[in-house]
Amino acid sequence: MKIILTQEVSGLGTPGDIVEVKGGYGRNYLIPQGYAIPWTRGAEKQIDVIKRARAAREVRDLDHANEIRSSLENLSVQLPVRAGQGGRLYGSVTPAEVTAAVKRAGGPDLDKRRLELPGQIKSTGDYKVQIRLHPEVAAAFTLRVVAEK
Repeated sequence: MKIILTQEVSGLGTPGDIVEVKGGYGRNYLIPQGYAIPWTRGAEKQIDVIKRARAAREVRDLDHANEIRSSLENLSVQLPVRAGQGGRLYGSVTPAEVTAAVKRAGGPDLDKRRLELPGQIKSTGDYKVQIRLHPEVAAAFTLRVVAEK
């Protein structure tokens, strides 16, 4: 099935790309979530509009992404969570909790979908978290998960 991506999908492409995917993946996930539209000759004409908008955003966002990266790398992010004995958490840390902790620590608003956690975080400790700010810029920061008092 041919589709046109309207948003960035990791491992698949960026907005405006025409990609071939399995039918079920396209019909049941990408199109209903708004990540893609079905490919048609009429929809293909919209690609230029999507790509021009993306190009304008990227040029403006590249410098901004580098600024955000430098501020994130100098940031100390601490996330208090409920934990039992031995530092085991009740549940696990979600990307939404991480973005909220970054905001509380004085960092910028981040998109939780661009966050790359190192697997499931189910115990207290320090974790290296990465975020894709731009196709060419990624930032890494240390997340300290501590038990609530």
